Amino acid sequence: MSDEQDPSIQHEGPAGGWGSLKGMGQVFARELSSPAVLETLMRQNKAEGYMCSSCAWGKPTHPHTFEFCENGAKATIWDLTRDRCTPEFFARHTVTELRDWADYDLEMQGRLTEPMRYDAASDTYVPCSWEQAFTGIATELKALDPKSVVFYASGKASLETSYLYALFARFYGHNNLPDSSNMCHETTSVGLKKVIGSPVGTCVMEDFEHCDAIFYFGQNPGTNSPRFLHPLQEAVRRGCKIIVFNPVREQGLVRFVNPQNVGQMLTGKATELAHMYLQVKPGGDIAALTGLCKHVLALDDAAREAGKEGVLERDFIAQHTHGFDDFVKTARDTGWDQIEQVSGLARADLEAAAEVYAQAKNVIGVYGMGLTQHVHGSQSIGMLVNLMLMRGNIGRQGAGMSPVRGHSNVQGQRTVGISEKPELVPLDKLAQMFDFEPPRDTGLTTVDACEGIKQGTVKGFVSLGGNFVRAIPDRDVMEPAWRQQALTVYIATKLNRSHLVHGHASYLLPCLVRAEEDLQAGGPQSVTIEDSFSHIYGSTGKRKPADEHLLSELAIVAGIAKATLPAHPKWRWDDWTADYGLVRELIAQTYPDDFHDFNARMFQPGGFYRGNPARERDWKTDSGKAEFTNPTVMSSLGIGDAPGRYHLITMRSNDQFNTTIYGHSDRLRGLEGSRQILLINPTEMQRAGLKEGDVVSLVGDAGDEVVRQVDDLTVTAFNLPDGCLGGYYPEMNPLVPLWLHDKASKTPASKGVPVRIVKRAA
Repeated sequence: MSDEQDPSIQHEGPAGGWGSLKGMGQVFARELSSPAVLETLMRQNKAEGYMCSSCAWGKPTHPHTFEFCENGAKATIWDLTRDRCTPEFFARHTVTELRDWADYDLEMQGRLTEPMRYDAASDTYVPCSWEQAFTGIATELKALDPKSVVFYASGKASLETSYLYALFARFYGHNNLPDSSNMCHETTSVGLKKVIGSPVGTCVMEDFEHCDAIFYFGQNPGTNSPRFLHPLQEAVRRGCKIIVFNPVREQGLVRFVNPQNVGQMLTGKATELAHMYLQVKPGGDIAALTGLCKHVLALDDAAREAGKEGVLERDFIAQHTHGFDDFVKTARDTGWDQIEQVSGLARADLEAAAEVYAQAKNVIGVYGMGLTQHVHGSQSIGMLVNLMLMRGNIGRQGAGMSPVRGHSNVQGQRTVGISEKPELVPLDKLAQMFDFEPPRDTGLTTVDACEGIKQGTVKGFVSLGGNFVRAIPDRDVMEPAWRQQALTVYIATKLNRSHLVHGHASYLLPCLVRAEEDLQAGGPQSVTIEDSFSHIYGSTGKRKPADEHLLSELAIVAGIAKATLPAHPKWRWDDWTADYGLVRELIAQTYPDDFHDFNARMFQPGGFYRGNPARERDWKTDSGKAEFTNPTVMSSLGIGDAPGRYHLITMRSNDQFNTTIYGHSDRLRGLEGSRQILLINPTEMQRAGLKEGDVVSLVGDAGDEVVRQVDDLTVTAFNLPDGCLGGYYPEMNPLVPLWLHDKASKTPASKGVPVRIVKRAA
């Protein structure tokens, strides 16, 4: 059924187009941004320019005139607002009062301008000098056991800052270095590494110019990475077929009007993107992929019986893979009835999709958090790799695995040492370079850190950006425990909810944004970031800082470290702050294969590639080969169906990026105004005795004793599979149990949360 025929599909039109330009213009006008912002946008994502602080999509060697998308422009405009959140604002409002403010209203106060510390007597943040902040934080850190302190990173900090932050943690004495990937793509780091030996995707941007099919799971480019729509559009125009698996029918994968194409803008004629759009049930990806693999095997059988060349790449399988025979037995033994029931998809549709795969020479597997944020998300990744290996679609041009990451440098932070896993960091080399003994024990993940805060074993939390308390599961359980910590430190640009959930001692430290000039003792500084394709880019800010009191993230990290740690001849915090090039030299010394000649290459157009062994078919796995795996379950949910139980998927609107809410328009889904809505298909609505506009509550149905509830949700008809509900992140986070996470990576299972609907009493 097309979306024009189905009134339950809510949307106004294609991704991109005039709606995208209107969305950018509204944020520009609301933020009172200066005309200089336009110059920043013209430099955005270009060589020698400014690298967008929004998503991690790649920056092309030959950029468009406007190499930014709607969300990237919003992020830049949001950063460069004229609004200021000054000490006078905090003097007028207690922290307790501000906790009742909406997320949007908090950030709308504008850029933070001066360092602040929490004063319990007045229940307010009060100004302090940088020296007072560094000394006060250092005093608290020295009094705590280092193992009881967590250093969290949100994903936007530069490679230089991230490297020093990880060094600081280890000099101090712990590996408690979770970052935002723990909440989204850690399943990739664990799952992919197990089966192909690489913790990141194998594709580069040029692969999208040579693929014949794209199998696309659980990611929405229209909202999360709109610049991806350009290569998708170009691929479709040359005949590539996109097969989408997603419970939500997202306009960003249905049709696209390119804002940089005058003809499309004038005529409104969109490019139809998806060749097939299969609305798989939440958690049904393993079953769907099993069906695809099962039919590929059947096609191979039929071809060989007819004396034709088989579908499988048998030479590749024999030379490069392990476990194929066991996998084949599992796929053949799994019945179609089970596959259809768990996936929610018809056998005929899965067979048609499998035939597209079998006929395509080069296939790319693209996925996002819809695939990873499940109890068995790692097995979902394993199944997608199984499909790709069957025809040798890893390790050649135009083919491979391409997870789409979120924050602009979240992958890069892991690359340069922000990891709780000591085996992923060259600790022996660091010990030699800096003359110290690094901690060797495994640190805390996001889930571990939250458990430690609940139990009282974590007593200090330093946050390099982000809105951690708002982003985590079980928020209503976590916030009271959070305030029992001895110390919380927030390095930030704008006020958010986390800053109001503080420890006994708490500091709010305002920093520059990436688009602003970073002037240090050694002159203007540039920073670097890594994208989803393992390419490294330099970024130089040109805008005047929002306030004279602001420091860079690197200067703040170095300032806290210098105040906390003993003097050491090899720990050169002042020198590193004065010249970021010295930090890049350290990164190159630590990781010579990836970062040799770092300073010389950092502004290479299109970035420089740090390489990926799996792309060269060098498999860094236990067997030395790519691994076929056997799923132990058909559903990745972990908690199955039951009468009255639904599975909730948390969603972002196109007017937000992670926890940052730019406005209340979800244009691509045709939803406007309140974010307190519950999406449900009309058939399920009727079964539940509900009607459009009813106000209901959602309660958790995970089977433990914790009461989880979100109230005052307006019932809204939407095109979703049976048994599936939709709601906005982070508003729905109180319903996600902390313990409901991927078995291998501990990534929260936010795309299949068991809930029940409770009607408001008459």
